[in-house]
Amino acid sequence: MARRYLASSKRGRLLSFITWISLAGVTVGVTALIVVLGVMNGMQEELRDKILSATPHVLVLEHGTALRMSDWRTVMDEVRDVPRVRAAAPFLLTKVAVLRSEEYAQSADLYGVSLEMDPDDAVTEMEEEILRGVHELGPTASGYPPVVLGSRLADRIGAFPGDTLRVISLENIRPSAFGHLIPTIRAFEVTGTFTTGMYEYDVSNLYAPMEDVQGLLGIRDRDQVSGLSVRIDDPWEATAVARTIRDRLGFPYWVQTWIDTNQSLFAALQLEKLALGVILFLIVIVAAFNIVSTLVMVVVDRTSEIGILKSMGMSDGQVLRIFVLQGMAIGVLGTILGTSLGLFLSWILHRYQIIQIPPDVYFIERLPVSVNPTDVLLIIAGSLTIALLATIYPALQASRLQPVEAIKHD
Repeated sequence: MARRYLASSKRGRLLSFITWISLAGVTVGVTALIVVLGVMNGMQEELRDKILSATPHVLVLEHGTALRMSDWRTVMDEVRDVPRVRAAAPFLLTKVAVLRSEEYAQSADLYGVSLEMDPDDAVTEMEEEILRGVHELGPTASGYPPVVLGSRLADRIGAFPGDTLRVISLENIRPSAFGHLIPTIRAFEVTGTFTTGMYEYDVSNLYAPMEDVQGLLGIRDRDQVSGLSVRIDDPWEATAVARTIRDRLGFPYWVQTWIDTNQSLFAALQLEKLALGVILFLIVIVAAFNIVSTLVMVVVDRTSEIGILKSMGMSDGQVLRIFVLQGMAIGVLGTILGTSLGLFLSWILHRYQIIQIPPDVYFIERLPVSVNPTDVLLIIAGSLTIALLATIYPALQASRLQPVEAIKHD
């Protein structure tokens, strides 16, 4: 009977049109929620993977030394003994300006890589690729030190493998005889480029042998580095492992995790996901009001029939159930269609990556999608709950009709 009331009415096309609008509203709302939340999840996972590929899980630094550590070998032995630490290695980092011609200089982060390390002891994927020879940092034809730079950085300064770059140290600045400050400049030869897919890294990072970076900085003690980078078994345990390292080393050492460094970025993404979810859920709520309107019109349309049914012995509860089932039919069908369409569109976006986004704004080049089953279940539950709540008022209105007055309605 609920199906018959919903499929046909005395008002004809008007009621059918409103029913279709209600169904379309639920479908569109559920579809949008699944796709948008999938995109937000995908962005978080993609950014996290890109960050972890080029960023140590934990950094060990020394207070008050301008990012310099001399006794790093002793500290490294201590860190490697900490449970859940997989690898630890020295790193050297400095801010530089890179130019190929006189016209344009680009600021960048220069990393010194110890080529004596075993590839299995590498902390980041980039270091491992260098140590395994994927990116060449060996002797050059020109005799200049080798350097590997990000593909977007190479595009900006117009550099190609075999070109000579001038790297200007922004730390090792000496006063001249006339009182001017003179930066240290060294020539490097480009031996290759790399692409991580993370715009921020591809446009600002370059790598060179540790001893050549030490020479650029004027570090005479070749055992002096910026600090230690640490890789652990589970990146999400970085905070707990960092606390253990800090307690073991004590002052003057301090630690920083990849979670601390990128906390504001992931917090912003999570807030954006929540805001978009709330906004898009309003579509489902608007569709629920359409369900209310549809059922109210059905009640008005079928008032006399409801009176006849109640006079024949149908209880208030049975009448209530008829109209609840009508509203839930719209909600369930819309949720099924919306879920199916949302999952299909998410699969298309993930499989073919057809949408490109500006990497200088979002750090990545293509729109990633990762559907979280928990999110889908919450969306389904929320949609069905809203549909159920939307049926309460018109269903109660129908169940409270008095048989005599309802029959006289026509």
